[in-house]
Amino acid sequence: MSSTETEGRQALTAGLVCYFLWGLLPLFFHLLARLGVGAFEIMAHRTLWAVIWAAVLVLIAGQRQAVGAALRNPRMMGVLVLSTLAIFANWTIYVWAVNDHRVLEASLGYYINPLMNMAVGAALFRERIGWAGLAAIALAAVGVGVQTLALGHLPLISLALAVSFCTYGVIRKQVKVEAQTGLFIECLYLAPLGLLYAVWLESHGQGHFFAGPQEMILLLLTGPITVVPLALFAWAARRLPLTTIGFLQFIAPTLQFLSGLFLGETFTPLRGVSFAFIWAGVAVFAWAAWRKTRAVRAAAAA
Repeated sequence: MSSTETEGRQALTAGLVCYFLWGLLPLFFHLLARLGVGAFEIMAHRTLWAVIWAAVLVLIAGQRQAVGAALRNPRMMGVLVLSTLAIFANWTIYVWAVNDHRVLEASLGYYINPLMNMAVGAALFRERIGWAGLAAIALAAVGVGVQTLALGHLPLISLALAVSFCTYGVIRKQVKVEAQTGLFIECLYLAPLGLLYAVWLESHGQGHFFAGPQEMILLLLTGPITVVPLALFAWAARRLPLTTIGFLQFIAPTLQFLSGLFLGETFTPLRGVSFAFIWAGVAVFAWAAWRKTRAVRAAAAA
């Protein structure tokens, strides 16, 4: 086996592990919720321990100079403040949704996200959308409409997750910084707030870090479960075709959807119809991406 094939297999494995970890996050956060840990306490520890793991990744990747250059660049630091706000909103909404038994609604948001990225790419960056892309977006819009009927209100959690993560992607697109460096600075912004809130909770007898070994271990694990999947994604995304990434990215919301069912969330026939439209949009999106890559390969061979 050639070195290129070996690297391709390793990248595929990294991508699969990344999306499986993201897909199983609801079960992890649900376990913390069962121990009485609230969403904001989870977020406090997530930001606190993530900065340590992000720093380790910066050292492993040899990006200390890149971090120093970013810290000396006011414009870059300003843009990263905005990306920090976007990712913090996304993480907080997601953890709260899991704690509030709305995993199915959260999974819908991550199904919508790639289709929203496509629409935003056309609107802001003049990226071309073919008929298949328009069909996928239309099917997703119908799915959101049906979900609104099923819930009796707009699926605000789904939309908020999709919008916040899409916004994060758009902002990070504007700043030329390595993934590990950017993540470390974002965590650096959030860690002091996380530390202050965690200390406040413990000083008022409301914290869970010292409640027992199980709580302590799980809260410590919020660091690696935040940073490791992002690092695996960054490594795999540089080495895998976009089509492969396009297919892999739907593993996470599918596992989240199954987690919601496993946790006993209500799944009515009308909600089933809404997801059917979303899945149809996803299928069209994936098919179009596959065709595009196939055409590019054929042109290159010719």
